[in-house]
Amino acid sequence: MRNSHGPAFKKAVIELDKCPLCRGRAVTRDLFFDKPCIHCNASGWVEAATGEALPLDELVTQLSLKLQAATRQIEQLKNPQASGPEATYQGSNRRGAGGTNYTGD
Repeated sequence: MRNSHGPAFKKAVIELDKCPLCRGRAVTRDLFFDKPCIHCNASGWVEAATGEALPLDELVTQLSLKLQAATRQIEQLKNPQASGPEATYQGSNRRGAGGTNYTGD
């Protein structure tokens, strides 16, 4: 058993899944109007392992972590890194005369 003092340095990421009752829409259809889903606290997300709703403060943290991961992935897809022969051609390789960029042309 590990001895630890205080909270963890990093927040643990909890796997989230769509709410089975509202199917991730955060509202349930009543006879005449939509009502907030009581199973997932009107968020559309539940804990994947247990299927229970997260407390609101934990839900905000987990959704923020999920948003940050999605934003990082979008940024990586927007700026693809060159690979193969293209990588040395695009970047500065300092292999030319006087430390200039050598392209091999």
